Amino acid sequence: MNIRINFIWISVLVFLFSSCKKVVELDLSNNAERLVIEGNITNQPGPYFIRLTRSVNFNEPNNYPPVLNAQVIVSDNTNQRDTLTYSGNGYYKTNGLKGVEGRTYFLSVLAEGKKYTAESSMPAAVKLDSLVLSYFTANGKDRINVIPLYTDPVMLGNSYRFIQKVNNKPDETYYAFNDNLNNGLTNQRPLRSNDPDLDLVAGDLVQIEMQCISRETFSYFYSLSQQARNGFSGGTAPVNPPNNLSGDALGIFSAHTTQTRTVLIR
Repeated sequence: MNIRINFIWISVLVFLFSSCKKVVELDLSNNAERLVIEGNITNQPGPYFIRLTRSVNFNEPNNYPPVLNAQVIVSDNTNQRDTLTYSGNGYYKTNGLKGVEGRTYFLSVLAEGKKYTAESSMPAAVKLDSLVLSYFTANGKDRINVIPLYTDPVMLGNSYRFIQKVNNKPDETYYAFNDNLNNGLTNQRPLRSNDPDLDLVAGDLVQIEMQCISRETFSYFYSLSQQARNGFSGGTAPVNPPNNLSGDALGIFSAHTTQTRTVLIR
């Protein structure tokens, strides 16, 4: 008898708990605005640009207001120092700074009474030898991907970012590789776009930019790539990616090498 009563009570409790649904409402309208810093120093001739904007609330259009009247200084570990000049739309331009492999670059931003800093070391360039095409069939449809061919150095710890343009239109996918699985080997990983509408076809001209980046820059873009791949529908809530900026700023300051190649789809 006691066993039967206990079973009834357990059944009631299970029903009650399974029937309760807590509605959680997220307040996404009052996020504090934050400074967004986007800066690149490369091994190509300057000028280089640092862009300063402000983030916007979740429910507002993605029109990021530029930050004016900031003091922006970039220096390096050889005592180069450059005070940047404002050139419009939030962009600040260098005046004579040179990007050199192996040097460390320091960013100082004084904006609206608050100081922000960052540093980034430019890795040595790894040569992009060529671009090859990978032809395959998926879901009954013929597809094409581009494989950037380069040989990773024997020393572990190299990181790369790729930017793909098709007929001069940017592919919004974040491509970030490191050498944890192919250290010292020739790359065989294709650039697989997250854009379902981006199918390469004969006649397309594809441009690939290869950047050799720091570990901090890799972490930033790899985090963005995972969020873009999973997103809300994939069960992963987006968070601010890790970066190298102080003062609670968003964005990234990157010193990296860059090289570009193109291939015609046939």
